[in-house]
Amino acid sequence: MKEWEETIISDIDCMDLKIDNDGYLYILDYSRHEVIRCKTGDANGTRVVGGYCQGTRLDQLSGPYNIFVDQDHSIYISDSISHCVMKWMKDAKEGIVVAGGNGQGNSLTQLSNPCGIIVDQLGTVYVVDSGNHRVMRWCKGAQEGTIVVGGNGAGGQPNQLNYPCDLSFDRQGNLYVTDRANHRIQKFNINTNCPE
Repeated sequence: MKEWEETIISDIDCMDLKIDNDGYLYILDYSRHEVIRCKTGDANGTRVVGGYCQGTRLDQLSGPYNIFVDQDHSIYISDSISHCVMKWMKDAKEGIVVAGGNGQGNSLTQLSNPCGIIVDQLGTVYVVDSGNHRVMRWCKGAQEGTIVVGGNGAGGQPNQLNYPCDLSFDRQGNLYVTDRANHRIQKFNINTNCPE
């Protein structure tokens, strides 16, 4: 079997990337605090999020760590230094805060170094709140989140996490969490319903 290698974009501090249903590649550049989008064969790409220096304005990012692209081409970014998750709708010039954004902390309105994120079809945001050793769910439009996993301090017990960094769901709705400092992957069966 012949291997094929191709450099699509060079000189980039790529922290994360996603591909949407139309084949566009979204690349998170940590050092430039931006997300670029490119199609196969496009060597430069187009900046679609941030790029206006590091900062906390709604048109800036500060330590972007993970991205998620939904079916409407909205881009969700866990902004680790700003301790929030931002949503940038397609062609938007600035984002909106959909989780956290109230400074670093451990209340239900705060995050601490968020990383992995997933957004379901209803707009519910699941975010790994790494510095608080938990996974949180933010229902669409909610002012505060709900702890769905962890939140019992850093540790190695089954109900604890220790600097988790990413998450995924299977088709049955089971949640998988990379529990980084415990050197394990944990599987959880959680309630994914938001209150009416």
